Amino acid sequence: MTEGKAAPAAVAEHSSRNLLMRVIAALVLAPFAIAIAYAGGWLWAALVTLAAIGLYVEWLMIVGAVRERRVVGLGVVALAVAGFCLGFGRIDASLIALALGFAAVALFSPERRVWTATGFAYAAAAEIASVLVRLDRIEGFAALTLVLLVVWVTDIGGYFAGRGIGGPKLWPRVSPKKTWAGAIGGFVASLVVAAGFVLFGLGKVGPLLLLGAVLSVASQLGDLFESAVKRRFGVKDSSHIIPGHGGLMDRLDGFVAAVVMAAIFGFLRGGVDGVGRGLMVW
Repeated sequence: MTEGKAAPAAVAEHSSRNLLMRVIAALVLAPFAIAIAYAGGWLWAALVTLAAIGLYVEWLMIVGAVRERRVVGLGVVALAVAGFCLGFGRIDASLIALALGFAAVALFSPERRVWTATGFAYAAAAEIASVLVRLDRIEGFAALTLVLLVVWVTDIGGYFAGRGIGGPKLWPRVSPKKTWAGAIGGFVASLVVAAGFVLFGLGKVGPLLLLGAVLSVASQLGDLFESAVKRRFGVKDSSHIIPGHGGLMDRLDGFVAAVVMAAIFGFLRGGVDGVGRGLMVW
């Protein structure tokens, strides 16, 4: 085999291996996440808190601030305390802990203060939004499942549509591999998921299709946001903790944006303890 033929073959083999790792990781992590989401309560709050701490640490790794132990410690403690409060339903106390954590991280950051504070806010928003969406005892699980499924199928649909169709790039300066075909494929897949919820009697057609569309767009914007941050600091993956996926930020970037959008929307319609109801009941 000549050198010219060997290179594409090696790339194809690496791509196939990476896809296999992604599938295996997804088959393990997705049922686990759904099971914990179904359990809700302190179990879900604990999982969300661990994920938020991971997001915060990875963000600091990306922006080059992870060596500042005081900044890392203050943020981790604040997220952990907030998670403990969320596990016992104390939303007010968790918000106070997060506000104090944000102030402490911003105050004690010796450099790149804006970036470190933004990273804490990013992790804190993911933490509180994920718990609020699940909080409603009747509609919370359905609402959270909708967010999770929309994010997952947006990613999967985008991956296969982008690879299968190709075409013009979506934003080559930020994410060279993403295409408009992938973005549209992921968007259409999200509408299919929303339609599935309607077929199972979990909501009305118009509102759920609109919600699926908005969450899909938010998910893709969250993905692009993380790519822009990594490109700003010359980082390829946030870490290598998940085989085939990179780090937590690489896997959860779309979910963070989507769940925060869902929490805001549900809060405006249903209040703090009715976010799930605000999303699903029309």
